Amino acid sequence: MKKARGFTLIEVMIVVVIIAILAAIAIPSYQSQLRKGRRADAQGFLADIAQRQAQYLLDARQYALDPGAIKTLGLVPPTSVSDYYTVTVVAGATVPSYAITAAPIAGKAQVQDGTLTLDSTGLKQRVDPKAGTVGW
Repeated sequence: MKKARGFTLIEVMIVVVIIAILAAIAIPSYQSQLRKGRRADAQGFLADIAQRQAQYLLDARQYALDPGAIKTLGLVPPTSVSDYYTVTVVAGATVPSYAITAAPIAGKAQVQDGTLTLDSTGLKQRVDPKAGTVGW
């Protein structure tokens, strides 16, 4: 008599359950790491803008604060930033000063991460929807 070969239905179901448990653990962790990577890209871009603002101040005796300030400074946001954040440069409370804001685009994964700001004094903040204002 030949013995039947293959997997039983119970064995296949156990494997499927184990894979589902691993996926339930791995996918949120992976998404969190992607969010942190995009945040790091945005922080780097804000730092680039701040550096260009310092150079612009030396040349023009004022900061670039027009609506197209990022283009005035000769910068183009990378797609990892422009796809998830709206970056703006606005005048600060005192003259001369500025504040750069990277606000997450509604409906995208970065909304959980909050808004990033960097001002002319070097103050770096992230407004986390859950934890409030925290550092970068």
